[in-house]
Amino acid sequence: MFQDGDLLIGGLFEVQRYLKVFPELSFRTEPKLPQCELFYMTSFQQALTMVFAISEINNNPNLLPNITLGYQIYDNCLRLGVAFRGATALVSGTEETVSDLNCKGPSPVIGIIGDPGSTHSIAISSVLGLFRLPMVSYYATCSCLSDKKKYPSFFRTIPSDAFQVRAMVQILRHFGWTWVGLIYSDNDYGIYAAQSFQQEMQVFGHCVAFSEILPNDNNPRDIQRIMGVIYTSTARVVVVFSASSLLIPLMDKVVLQNMTGRQWIASEAWTTSPMFRTPRFLSFLGGTLGIAIRRGEIEGLHDFLLRVRPNNDQRNNIVRIFWENLFGCTFETGGKKTEGEQVKKLCTGQEDLSTTNSPYTDVSGLRASYNVYKAVYALAHALHDLMQCEEGRGPFSGNSCAGITNLKPWQKVNFTTGFGDHVSFDKNGDALAIYDVLNWQPSSDGSIKLHKVGVVNEGAASGVMLTVDEDAFYWNFETKKPPQSLCSESCPPGTRRATKKGLPVCCFDCLPCGDGEISNATNAVECMLCPDEFWSNPDKDQCVPKEVEFLSYEEPLGISLTTASLLGTCFCALVMVIFAHHRNSPIVRANNSELSFLLLLSLKLCFLCVLLFIGQPQLWTCQLRHAVFGISFVLCISCILVKTMVVIAVFKSSRPESKGAIKWFGAVQQRCTVLVLTTLQVMICAAWLSTASPTPHKNNQYIRSKIVYECAIGSVAGFSLLLGYIGLLAAVSFLLAFLARNLPDHFNEAKFITFSMLIFCAVWIAFVPAYVSSPGKYAVAVEIFAILSSSFGLLVAIFAPKCYIILLHPERNTKKAIIGRETQNI
Repeated sequence: MFQDGDLLIGGLFEVQRYLKVFPELSFRTEPKLPQCELFYMTSFQQALTMVFAISEINNNPNLLPNITLGYQIYDNCLRLGVAFRGATALVSGTEETVSDLNCKGPSPVIGIIGDPGSTHSIAISSVLGLFRLPMVSYYATCSCLSDKKKYPSFFRTIPSDAFQVRAMVQILRHFGWTWVGLIYSDNDYGIYAAQSFQQEMQVFGHCVAFSEILPNDNNPRDIQRIMGVIYTSTARVVVVFSASSLLIPLMDKVVLQNMTGRQWIASEAWTTSPMFRTPRFLSFLGGTLGIAIRRGEIEGLHDFLLRVRPNNDQRNNIVRIFWENLFGCTFETGGKKTEGEQVKKLCTGQEDLSTTNSPYTDVSGLRASYNVYKAVYALAHALHDLMQCEEGRGPFSGNSCAGITNLKPWQKVNFTTGFGDHVSFDKNGDALAIYDVLNWQPSSDGSIKLHKVGVVNEGAASGVMLTVDEDAFYWNFETKKPPQSLCSESCPPGTRRATKKGLPVCCFDCLPCGDGEISNATNAVECMLCPDEFWSNPDKDQCVPKEVEFLSYEEPLGISLTTASLLGTCFCALVMVIFAHHRNSPIVRANNSELSFLLLLSLKLCFLCVLLFIGQPQLWTCQLRHAVFGISFVLCISCILVKTMVVIAVFKSSRPESKGAIKWFGAVQQRCTVLVLTTLQVMICAAWLSTASPTPHKNNQYIRSKIVYECAIGSVAGFSLLLGYIGLLAAVSFLLAFLARNLPDHFNEAKFITFSMLIFCAVWIAFVPAYVSSPGKYAVAVEIFAILSSSFGLLVAIFAPKCYIILLHPERNTKKAIIGRETQNI
């Protein structure tokens, strides 16, 4: 809306609530105006109140004589981008040419009424403050806007949330409500108000039972989660800081889930909203207490609203939009507009507003509109004081005064409205704090009416004075009285009561018991620790025996390892059968058949010793598992070491200068070497078992909720000596085989021994860190895997090539073939 004048007052209002189309910003052409919808009659009344106030001032000879005020009003569509665009248009103008020879351009905007939103006001006033252009909001309550360093030109005719919070806490104190829930919107208004509220509650020793944020996108999951918090909480008083539009999804859920028995405390942003004052919400929201903006009366406003008429001036197109929404008609002349099957009639512009019944014409409870009225008069009185300034006594540099051609709109005001309210601003730009206390009561038609039951205003030393008429209250409880005890003094089983220091007895947190702790009684201050072999159940109200964990034959891991062990044993037996059947063949005889059979027997024992590691640990299995494992592997490595030494001795005896070498390492010497080496390991095991024998042990350290049943090795030194001896023999065998790897093929079993020992050493080197870092039964599984891997490596590397020749190439298993290769290689 627009009207020209000597000076202009800008306005930003939330007339339409939904941005339908945002104009494309090509930066090549002037963007069109945004297209919005969902017309809000109450906000349009607020905008027209600004127009009425300016008209009233222009007709008042005692206020701004000889100056005509105009206005330029924009709809922000409840969107920050639209609001900011409107503000910049007010500051810089939209005209492309100047209007006079002095190049002064159009009439200056001396101040802006609005924006109603705290977030919008924060963004806009940050820019306007750079130019010291006053912005007087009638609805932005965020306490952050009181910071004059950040927002030097921001003022408001509505009290700050800091006072609203103090007023709410005063009401809670009056009724003895010390245990309340808190819900707030996810914007500057809600976040700052919630922070102040929690701080103020702590000052007076009150407690916030829960604090939940309303989702901006109305996410059903978030709404349902909040409903669950409200339902399970022992707090029966719920304080809400939010605009009504963001609260609708939650209140719809309250009705759908029949949530009664809650005392709602409403902030000024939704106390007077008509959305919830229908019969549908009476059973759930009846009795709500709310803080409301001070109601005022504006004489002549109702008649002015009825005289409004649309015109063809595009700068006043919002009036045409209002007319179409109110009367359900259209100004389009190209044909009648249809919506589905409904045909819209043409608007004449002469329809009678007095026959309508809408929030636009309702002036019985002027609150936000009254704040708009005071904001316009504040700017006018400030300007009037500037105009009355005498040269040499002015407030500006050099004691100068402002003039209409050199305007500096910066002056504090102090005046009284026609309704008798005193208007002034403190050092933070905040108006004098006063609120009405409203109670939602049932009306004769089943809807909810607003009934004033008290007043709260600022007292001495920034205190709060509350005056209420308790006989006028309506309580939506069966007792028809305010609830006296709205906090629980007990905690459910499985939790402990943590009372907050210095706060009332009902102000405590019910903290869940920790793992392994229980609480099976209400009001438990401490949780009880379960005994060593017990653990808490999921509800934390009973101690139950811990699960015992060990590597068993029934689980998949145990079955897999057992299967691998038995397969290895069968493979060894199969190779023994093949070698026994072909015991007189040249390839078996040439590779020392006696040592080969002894090696196969030791590998069988290596595979079978795995079975001692699986199953619930017993004393005898713990003692035997490592002893059998150590002796079997030493027997195996001893056979391989002797076979390597035989290969080297045979090669040396084939040379003329060393023909006697083999006689010093015959069959007797070979048996004795294996026996001596194995006996040493038997002695190590005997000493270990006799001094610090491995025993079954229930370990609670790996996993606190389980008992890991394992074999404690008893002596780390004994276990280390056992493994070290195996490692020493393996290293010697690998070294000798590596040195003999290039001997003639006929004698050369050293290549396969080298490869087998390489596999063996790699597996056991990797075993040590894996074993140390594996918890519980997985350490046993790692040891079994190392035994099986090294055993399979030895079996395959040493015996697979021989079986290959015996079974698939018998023509190469002849004395002639071996002698021929021998002669050729030598």
